[in-house]
Amino acid sequence: MNPETGRSTVAVVEPYAELARRVLAGPARLGRTRLVAVDGPSGAGKSRFAARLADALAALPGGRPPVVHTDDLLDGWDDQVTFWPRLDEWVLAPLREGRPGAYRRYSWVRQGFLPRPVPVPVTSVLVLEGVSAARSVIGPELTLAVFVTAPAPLRLTRAVARDGPEILPELRRWHVGEQAHFATDDTAARADLLVDGAPVLSHDADRYYVRLR
Repeated sequence: MNPETGRSTVAVVEPYAELARRVLAGPARLGRTRLVAVDGPSGAGKSRFAARLADALAALPGGRPPVVHTDDLLDGWDDQVTFWPRLDEWVLAPLREGRPGAYRRYSWVRQGFLPRPVPVPVTSVLVLEGVSAARSVIGPELTLAVFVTAPAPLRLTRAVARDGPEILPELRRWHVGEQAHFATDDTAARADLLVDGAPVLSHDADRYYVRLR
């Protein structure tokens, strides 16, 4: 039983290369761009999945797609889900109109947005990764919605190992916020693909992922 969806699951090992072909065969719903959203809770393995899917797409016509991380658009810890208008204005709206976008990356060290814009060209595929990336409002424009899941204790351990124990107070508050968002948005149940971010099945993790649904 998967705790994110409340449904029984069967784990299946599948190749990123096949998923990449599936994405390219799908319809472009954000202007001329196929938007892939990789969502899930903190520490589940979203960034790793997004990078490996981008690697697989790099071998196909159109080349490696840009990957936009929602963490780069947050105005600090309190902007967990409220960053979306910024993402829409800077990235999604231009692509919707067939124009390149650009965003300013937030510096968690300086606690402000850096002045140099990060370009987002018009490409056949864009991968959007981060908490709430597959929220319901963008659903009609997604070619593929992915939800990556992993047990809460492991996710906490991963996040602390990555960012240090000093973030624990904010991280615990973040976990409460993302859990509330996913419950309200019903993100995992709506996703096209549910991925195990902590699989026990033996597989080549660079080339394959484990699908739960």
